[in-house]
Amino acid sequence: MELDVFDRENKKVGALEVADDVFGGRLNTDLMWESVVHANASTRRGTHMTKNRALVSGSGKKPWRQKGTGRARVGSIRNPIWRHGGTVFGPQPRSYAYALPKKVARGALRAAIAQKLQAHAVIIVDELSVGEIKTKAVVELLARWGVTGKAVLVDVAMDDKLSRSVRNIPGVVLVASGRLTARDVLNADRVVASRAAMETLQQAVV
Repeated sequence: MELDVFDRENKKVGALEVADDVFGGRLNTDLMWESVVHANASTRRGTHMTKNRALVSGSGKKPWRQKGTGRARVGSIRNPIWRHGGTVFGPQPRSYAYALPKKVARGALRAAIAQKLQAHAVIIVDELSVGEIKTKAVVELLARWGVTGKAVLVDVAMDDKLSRSVRNIPGVVLVASGRLTARDVLNADRVVASRAAMETLQQAVV
């Protein structure tokens, strides 16, 4: 598969050969699903909490004596079976992050890029950079490439000027090729990658 490479003026300046055995064939949607679930779980805050019997308000005094009253025995008004008592096995603050096998992550990214390639939603450019920190310049640059809506810009290294120019554009993110995930690709309508970044990705997902 051969992809056209464009410059800043959206003129073709070359071509990039993409291996069919890497980005071709059947799309493994299961791997993409696993990778997206993993990424979503890692971003969950996990701050939910309920109070157990040690945390709810109330006296620790035994309400009445153990025997002789005819009533059920009870040791505390914070008893979970009582109204206003503590919650048993309620949610507690925790991290939802878990480890994802490297092969699964690579396979998911490979499938996600292949899906965008099949949909003709990948644009290869000779370089991703700006001369000054200016959001308007990046907006005009994306417009020349025909990029609208959500987009992910991928380069080998994060350019500071470009990063600061992009962060005010809704739906557009800049990601280094080494930190790109399947969720980043699937969440974007268009993928704009530099030639060097695409070559790096092709080697990384094998």
